[in-house]
Amino acid sequence: MMHMRSSRTRNYEMDMCNGPLFTKLVVFAVPVMISGILQLLFNAADVIVVGRFAGRESMAAVGSTTSLINLLINLFIGLSIGTNVLVAQFFGAKKEKELEETIHTSMLLALLGGFILIAVGGCLAGPILTLMGTPEDVLYLAILYVQVYFIGMPATLLYNFGSAILRAVGDTRRPLYYLVTAGIINVILNLFFVIVCKLDVAGVALASTLSQCVSAALVVRSLAVADAPYHLNLRRLRLVPRRVEAILKIGLPAGLQGSVFSISNVLIQSSINSFGSVAMAGSSAAASIENFVYIAMNAMYQTSVSFTSQNYGAKKYGRMTKILVYCLLMVTFVGVVTGVGACIFGRQLLGIYSPDEEVIQYGMRRMIIVCAPYFICGLMDTMVGGLRGMGHSIVPMFVSLTGACLFRVFWIFTVFAANRTLDVLYYSYPISWTITFLAHVICYLVIRCHMRKMGEVERAQA
Repeated sequence: MMHMRSSRTRNYEMDMCNGPLFTKLVVFAVPVMISGILQLLFNAADVIVVGRFAGRESMAAVGSTTSLINLLINLFIGLSIGTNVLVAQFFGAKKEKELEETIHTSMLLALLGGFILIAVGGCLAGPILTLMGTPEDVLYLAILYVQVYFIGMPATLLYNFGSAILRAVGDTRRPLYYLVTAGIINVILNLFFVIVCKLDVAGVALASTLSQCVSAALVVRSLAVADAPYHLNLRRLRLVPRRVEAILKIGLPAGLQGSVFSISNVLIQSSINSFGSVAMAGSSAAASIENFVYIAMNAMYQTSVSFTSQNYGAKKYGRMTKILVYCLLMVTFVGVVTGVGACIFGRQLLGIYSPDEEVIQYGMRRMIIVCAPYFICGLMDTMVGGLRGMGHSIVPMFVSLTGACLFRVFWIFTVFAANRTLDVLYYSYPISWTITFLAHVICYLVIRCHMRKMGEVERAQA
């Protein structure tokens, strides 16, 4: 039996295996959605502060590092998915020893991963940014930004892994509170370091690093004081080989998928660049708006992972089907409302980024083709959440990389090469999402069929 916990601890937890399902899914998903949107707004604040008070070279330097930073940390952020799945499964199955091992292994992995990223960021930032063609006049500032920013990587990963543990037991409110706290501190420090201290890009990076330390400290403290099976004792941090293997088995494919997606997006971006700076500006503005739609839908992916994992651990397989159906309906609703809504108010939204009518026209072309059917991408990711929640991570990785990444590369070198228009290039997105979603549905049905057969065999043997 799991030991008794205080009412304060239980208030943050959620019983995902019993009781009404739809209401719990909504209560879980909304704080995750708000967290993601706030994170985007806080990131935008970084660019706005440096752009308004440090100059366009500094703004370009910060902007040019985004794809590199995402590429390097996606692998480790993916590992936190492995933590989320295992913690939820063991929590649902009431396996305290396995739960304790997973938590202490995960947090030490986060810490070690953060120090690895400090070394990687410090040594490779210059060569990689040079290979990416970063302009000479902003290269030094870009390298400086990455090197200072990466000092906060241990804190960034501790927050992500700690939040994954809290989400696994149904707590999505405290990670939101901590993110808001850190985000406000980040904005205040941005203004102080850039305007008062004149630290330029180093000030923005330092503000991010210090705010990440605050969010990490809050998450670690919440786990350390929890009178629950997921209590964290810093003296018991250790790497348990079988838990490391299990985390890597689920998390590594998720991380690799994110990294490879980043690489394929670079190829698509280079194709967009061939249409000139106005097309680039319009596409970038539209992509920025799309990020908000994606983040809103991604909350359903995380909901699907956590709820499926707990019920899988508790062997409530019938409930898993309901979870998937509800999450698919929810992500369709969120995707259609936000995606189509963004298109309806597209001209006004794009006008925030640029008053140039030609830029707005280019942005609208992208949004109508990519943003309006964006809910299909949400359906695709939610299916992946259901598969990963059952412990299957390698299959959805290969399906996603084949259906989304490789298909887009194929499209660029065949269909797009034969008809070089932006519309043809953008059509690769909804078509690849549809193909990949249908492939994930087939994979899910095959796995669930196999589970039913295995259950029948077990019952026959019993």
